[in-house]
Amino acid sequence: MKVSADRDGKSRDVKFIFVTGGVSSSLGKGLTAASLGRLLKARGISVTMLKLDPYINIDPGTLNPFEHGEVFVTEDGGETDLDLGHYERFIDEHLTKNSNATTGSIYFEVLAAERRGDFLGKTVQVIPHITNEIKRRIRRLATDDIDVVITEVGGTVGDIEILPFLEAIRQFRLEVGRDNVSFVHVTFVPYMGPTGEQKTKPTQHSVTVLRSSGVQPDAIVCRSDRPLPEDLKLKISNFCDVSASAVANAPDVESIYEIPLVFHEEGLDRVVCQRLGLEGRPDLTAWKQALSSLKDPQETTRIAIVGKYVRLHDAYLSVAEALSHSAAQCGVGLELEWVDAELVLPSGELMHQAVTGVNSHTPSLPDFDGIVLPGGFGPRGIEGKTNAAHFTRVYEIPCLGLCLGMQAMTIEYARNQLQLQAASSTELHPQTTLPIIDLMHDQRDLKNLGGTMRLGAYPAVLLEGSAVATAYGVTEVSERHRHRYELTTECYAAHLDDGDFIASGVSPDGKLVEFIELRGHPYWVGTQAHPEFKSRLNKPAPLFTAFMQAAKERSRARAPRLFGQESQPLGV
Repeated sequence: MKVSADRDGKSRDVKFIFVTGGVSSSLGKGLTAASLGRLLKARGISVTMLKLDPYINIDPGTLNPFEHGEVFVTEDGGETDLDLGHYERFIDEHLTKNSNATTGSIYFEVLAAERRGDFLGKTVQVIPHITNEIKRRIRRLATDDIDVVITEVGGTVGDIEILPFLEAIRQFRLEVGRDNVSFVHVTFVPYMGPTGEQKTKPTQHSVTVLRSSGVQPDAIVCRSDRPLPEDLKLKISNFCDVSASAVANAPDVESIYEIPLVFHEEGLDRVVCQRLGLEGRPDLTAWKQALSSLKDPQETTRIAIVGKYVRLHDAYLSVAEALSHSAAQCGVGLELEWVDAELVLPSGELMHQAVTGVNSHTPSLPDFDGIVLPGGFGPRGIEGKTNAAHFTRVYEIPCLGLCLGMQAMTIEYARNQLQLQAASSTELHPQTTLPIIDLMHDQRDLKNLGGTMRLGAYPAVLLEGSAVATAYGVTEVSERHRHRYELTTECYAAHLDDGDFIASGVSPDGKLVEFIELRGHPYWVGTQAHPEFKSRLNKPAPLFTAFMQAAKERSRARAPRLFGQESQPLGV
């Protein structure tokens, strides 16, 4: 059992919450776990979080974004599941690579130990070796400054892949004491249209399967598309052996940031705290104020994300969330649309089927108040991103480039403004005669680079008086990176420094360009980093806020309109 001293010097036990799911994937286990974390932090309880993922990949770094969504990067360079982004945004803590564990990484660790002879010739088995490694991953987060470790078990009960995880958390409760562990199970209560009824049978079956693994939930979260009547809560309580007060309903809501408030109204945090012996009353004032700004805009901005993975919006999840945070900060509503970069023409027109989102009829880039060019890898879609960068530059549409987006802006400027037609990236055109973007050469920090990529938080020094420095309010910043190719200050000085294209932020050693901007433009800014990873509802990423403010000013040039109404195209 993990025992440490509290703030008064008294001994205490670290508490553990496990969130499991059943019936269907994508019910919101991650948001449930994150919302519980927010509610505990609002009580003054220190929280950290862990995602146990059943897939066999070592990490999500090599997974197709169309299949798995974005790769979230931690401060220490961990390539992790996107749920860690939700965790960080809700509990407002920097997590580490230790907060993500996959089946692949667990088996890799166990097999490496077997090769070293750590098991002294014993037969290696799922029980106890794999389950012990799972428990070790959970325990190592229970540091002296942590009160509660919240662990989400990926997948759904009944999946063969998660059986070792369920066995591990069953054992874990016995080892650390029943009063130190709480199990929360997320299920689905469907609505049957023909009969007009909500059905609890899927929840009953899900809990039965969970209990057959030796895990009895202390609370059940019922996902539904509409509120759950009290009589159905009582039915679930009776059939699943939990108190009626421990059956919490989570109906669909307009914003994910409402979920902690819904759970608090349902009493979920109270039930969990009683189970674990935790005290304190939550102060949700600041959270409610931030949510109010998000939900009650007086005007709106229309923003396009021009990317290559837009068919799955989760591929740019942190970018979308950062935009919503900055929109709330600027007091505007966000109308977000997703534009396939492959279908952006040099004229700024969009080919048919280019746009997916609220207003799929949008004909061209001038209809947007701002354009975001997100990151990515490989050549597909790069010409469309370059076309978008050109159009926003020439017609003074606010533009924010992230990682590959910044590189597209740089290539566009070199080709179209400086007439360097051969300018390109060796990632996109390996035989280019003018590689202004090239494979990184700085190999001094192999631990963070992983041998092939620059991963995690890196500092930058900003040019005083630049748009970037103004946005941050300081001249030294740190943002997270995930890339292989970069723009050097040597290349910038040799080919790009014309007095208008500004390297507004560089690495502390002066070798790498971290931020670029265009003098005299309303907002044409790019960064090699991913500032979206550190954005929070109550602390938006500064570059996104400055971008949204510029988009808001452009929007005001249109005819006045209420949020959600159609806008008139802004002529160019």
